[in-house]
Amino acid sequence: MKRLHPYFLFIALFCFITKIGAQERVTEYLSPKRVLWTAGDVKNQGKLLQIGTGQADVRNENMCILENKQGLKSSILLDFGKELQGGIQIVTGIWGGNKPIKVRIRFGESASEAMSDVGGKGGATNDHAIRDQETLLPWLGIAEIGNTGFRFVRIDLLDNDTKLILKETRAIARYRNLEYKGSFNCSDTLLNKIWKTGAYTVQLNMQDYLWDGVKRDRLVWVGDLNPEISTINAVFGYNEVVPKSLDFAKETTPLPNWMNGISAYSMWWIINQRDWYYHNGDLNYLKEQQTYLKDLLNLLIQKIDADNKEHLDGQRFLDWPSSEDPKAIHAGLQSMMILSLDAGADLIGKMGDQETADKCIEAVSRLKKHLPETNNSKQAAALLSLSNLMSAKEANSIIADEGSKNFSTFFGYYMLQAKAKADDYQGGINIIREYWGAMLNLGATTFWEDFNMDWLKNASRIDELVPEGKIDIHGAYGAYCYIGFRHSLAHGWASGPTPWLTEHVLGISVLKPGCKKIRIKPNLGDLTFAEGTFPTPFGILSVKHTLVNGKIKTKIKAPKGVKIVR
Repeated sequence: MKRLHPYFLFIALFCFITKIGAQERVTEYLSPKRVLWTAGDVKNQGKLLQIGTGQADVRNENMCILENKQGLKSSILLDFGKELQGGIQIVTGIWGGNKPIKVRIRFGESASEAMSDVGGKGGATNDHAIRDQETLLPWLGIAEIGNTGFRFVRIDLLDNDTKLILKETRAIARYRNLEYKGSFNCSDTLLNKIWKTGAYTVQLNMQDYLWDGVKRDRLVWVGDLNPEISTINAVFGYNEVVPKSLDFAKETTPLPNWMNGISAYSMWWIINQRDWYYHNGDLNYLKEQQTYLKDLLNLLIQKIDADNKEHLDGQRFLDWPSSEDPKAIHAGLQSMMILSLDAGADLIGKMGDQETADKCIEAVSRLKKHLPETNNSKQAAALLSLSNLMSAKEANSIIADEGSKNFSTFFGYYMLQAKAKADDYQGGINIIREYWGAMLNLGATTFWEDFNMDWLKNASRIDELVPEGKIDIHGAYGAYCYIGFRHSLAHGWASGPTPWLTEHVLGISVLKPGCKKIRIKPNLGDLTFAEGTFPTPFGILSVKHTLVNGKIKTKIKAPKGVKIVR
């Protein structure tokens, strides 16, 4: 038998790996849903809304035409109907001269962002992904441009006295084509839409790694992963993007460095490992983390001073809205120390290292002797409640003050968790409707990096050109790293309502690793029914809760291997 030369073995292996990698994500070509705006001389723009083939042809019939003449420039703004990750494919026709034509392509998560200039009013940028560029389109050919997060695309014809013939302009959407194994349906259609929007936001960010946002930053931020992992557990079940991203964070952060330069993010890594292990029960994967986890836990223990206070170095950060409040940050980090050391003790103990587990338990007992101030911060109150440094009812009184005012899309998840701990499920439902629902009312199809209820006054929708007298909610607002158009409108850390509704309305919570034991404890609030599914390693768990004569009637269908506690 002939033996393959090592070079050909390498090529075969490379092709196999490439094929496997390609299967992680799919590419779909989508036609625009509407033409939102044109300028100059644009004819037959409706042609671009038709389903395309991605192939140029010589007929040159029924084409969209942009023409620059007598010093006037022509442009078109397309709306693809929902947030996407990818670029745009442009198929051209035949024009005189047989030469390429120069155009400017602008992507936008809002209509106004697609109309903006880099560095101009609203602070549009090309950070992390190029969303504004000049390029050439071929004569009778195909061009594929861009790799960013967007819903809107503006095309400007730049060359003078030129006619651009367009056969097709299709979005190139790249995403993981995943089954929604988890589901949520209740008597409130707004809550149903919010649940699905959170799931879709995270799905878009499940690229080669698990990103924070598809436009910006397109990075593995470990704190951002926590709500995203909770969403993945509730909607998709196991997906390799999670351990791949957790491993990336570990491999790029040799100790004693903090992940992403932020001490809290290294603590979130521990909590993420706990959450992932409890859902999937993969002890072999957990054991791969043992050495790093042990060293990280010992490093955290060293950051407790003689007064039982955390004295963490690195960037001291919870979320952006709390970042100028040192008292709130200290309260949050004190709580994070407790939460992460508790999680670490649990995990390291399950791997047989009781000595390190006991050190963590002793450190937690010391940390609990110091009770920080909240400084009336909802972020601090939420973490103090979850770490048992503050009573759930006292924390909820701070979080409930003025409803969703001073919420944030990231830490809003932990504020909701704290409300649930105080048995204020109706309050949590109301906040989800008010705060996350407001983004949908403004045209959002994914949830945003941040949102402030004060922005609502006289605000325009993101899917329209700003009307006279209205405020551009995308370009006019934002702070810290998300000023104006730099603000990401598809941020995975904002997906908290999705796992919260599954956990607290459907009442599904995992008690033992691998979903071997699950508690069902529904809380319908003002809903008349709620039903849904939940992915486990053993199969799909189904529940249905119906309010009958003031009492909840529940039906449960659990896969074999899952013990249900009610």
